[in-house]
Amino acid sequence: MSTATVAPDPVPAAPAPAAEMLTVSDLNVSYGQSRIIRDLSLVARKNETLAIMGRNGMGKTTLMKSLIGVLRSTSGSIRLDGRDLAGMDSFRRVKAGIAFVPQGRQIFSSLTVEENIRTGLETVKERAIDPWIYQTFPVLLEMRKRKGGNLSGGQQQQLAIARALVSRPKVLLLDEPTEGIQPSIIKDLARTLNQIKRERDLTIIVSEQVLNFTLEIADRLLVIESGQIVREDLRSEVDAGKIAKFLSV
Repeated sequence: MSTATVAPDPVPAAPAPAAEMLTVSDLNVSYGQSRIIRDLSLVARKNETLAIMGRNGMGKTTLMKSLIGVLRSTSGSIRLDGRDLAGMDSFRRVKAGIAFVPQGRQIFSSLTVEENIRTGLETVKERAIDPWIYQTFPVLLEMRKRKGGNLSGGQQQQLAIARALVSRPKVLLLDEPTEGIQPSIIKDLARTLNQIKRERDLTIIVSEQVLNFTLEIADRLLVIESGQIVREDLRSEVDAGKIAKFLSV
């Protein structure tokens, strides 16, 4: 009696990595004679949240400003969805698909909530505020006629993000978004950012010092030290203790 040989089930192929959305190669940025960003390279993929962590003075904000074009790099390249951004002014980078929420939010305190959001439309073809913005940030709908300066810190951060999102970016840059926000609101902010990425297929790059927050939102965590990336971890593989050492003063 013969015995049939049963072929093993094929091993499923690993999913292909998502396409690169923002690619930074050998970037150098200086303030005067001081080089702050040193030969820095990173990749942010489509529909990924990438956290860049480090202490104050390590180069997080300088990196963010160089990506949006507020600071010019001295060498290296920045490519958005394959497009070279070298020498491009900030407003052109917004048109190309980058939006920036700066540290401290920098909303217009004398303008209403709605007027603040509309300033985000100035560099793009859109003329109307997408209803999705108010669905995502219902408190802004309730307060759309209120002056921006009368909002709480958490509400102002929502306003700054809403203003950035009306340009329909491919990449959203957030510089220290939890600064000055109470812990309960930080949890709400994490949920909102996860919702935004899920609903808008968006790449998010966030610079941050609050590890618990980044563990709620980030797919990968990078650590920046003296203008260079010195560590990279998938969220599922993060050793929180080791990263925390880079964040302590």
